[in-house]
Amino acid sequence: MENAIVPHGGRLVNRLLEGEQREAWIRKSKTLKSITVSPRIVSDLELISVGAMSPNEGFMGKDDYESVVESMRLKNGLPWSLPITLPVSIEQSRGLKEGEDVSLSDESGNLIAILHLEEKFSYDKKKEAQEVYRTTDEAHPGVSVVYRQGDALLGGNIRLINRTPDVEFPEHRFDPAQTRKLFKEKGWGRVVAFQTRNPIHRAHEYLQKCALEMVDGLLIHPIVGETKSDDIPAYLRMRCYQVLIENYYPKDRVILSVLPAAMRYAGPREAIFHAIVRKNYGCTHFIVGRDHAGVGNYYGTYDAHKIFDEFKSEEIGITPLFFDHSFYCKKCNGMATTKTCPHPSEFHAHLSGTKVRELLRNKQDLPIEFTRPEVGRILMEAYSD
Repeated sequence: MENAIVPHGGRLVNRLLEGEQREAWIRKSKTLKSITVSPRIVSDLELISVGAMSPNEGFMGKDDYESVVESMRLKNGLPWSLPITLPVSIEQSRGLKEGEDVSLSDESGNLIAILHLEEKFSYDKKKEAQEVYRTTDEAHPGVSVVYRQGDALLGGNIRLINRTPDVEFPEHRFDPAQTRKLFKEKGWGRVVAFQTRNPIHRAHEYLQKCALEMVDGLLIHPIVGETKSDDIPAYLRMRCYQVLIENYYPKDRVILSVLPAAMRYAGPREAIFHAIVRKNYGCTHFIVGRDHAGVGNYYGTYDAHKIFDEFKSEEIGITPLFFDHSFYCKKCNGMATTKTCPHPSEFHAHLSGTKVRELLRNKQDLPIEFTRPEVGRILMEAYSD
């Protein structure tokens, strides 16, 4: 067994308050200025605090923010592809002083964290949109978030007081320290992670099993934070993952764990981000498929593969596994990709999202070449409700 992969930046960040220290900050929070933050920021707070976003210990200051937007690196040169920021209105910003502590609460009024405010600054939303999302089109869901958020950013380290109450899928929530421990207990030195915001279809299953031939274990790591309104809800996706693992995967070689992150839909840049986060969870390999974290037609089919060439492999520190578009080929009589199948597309079983929804609404079975029947039944039940 190989040594566990080192977290990004060299150590796993821990910003969780516990015991007497936590109680003291709860008392102190009553005397502090307070900010209500969005569910997306709550997700980021939790990921920062447990080390998933190591080496970040809070929200980025101006130097880190501008460096990440412009060059996909923190100011110290370490690769980091997405800005991690706390936006507020200009009015809110004026009421805060650099050097003070601020309490952060969710939209229900629950105290979540303390921000040690080190910096407040303005920023160029259009520049962030163009650099990070490669477009200034407000129809892009990630750009839309940037345009709608506050015009000032607050930078500083955080301390988490309370984790999100009443979380979904508690039995599948493992922090980076916990996944690392699980991998060690199982004797997994080489672990591949699979990022997903969709039900796993035959194409995804094929990629995972190809990767599983090369490593000791597979971490299926679906995003369960904020996604687009037309994405399939997390509870439904989790049912699909569970039935697949139950029937088609070697259970001793797979872990299903949720990632409570928000989707940014930043395509290539988000592929780098997703890889680094999985490195922090202890994975050594990461599957990068077709149009990773893409949306609409904003990114090229394999731009998420090419972006890894902009870094030295040792800088990222996790091995990307690049897969082309996969499908069932009727001529090959099996799953394949454009790298392995010589036959024209007329032999490839492919269904558009529109066609899938049409079949489900009409209570017609999805082709077995496209998805496992157990998954098809779960989706059909949901669409017929």
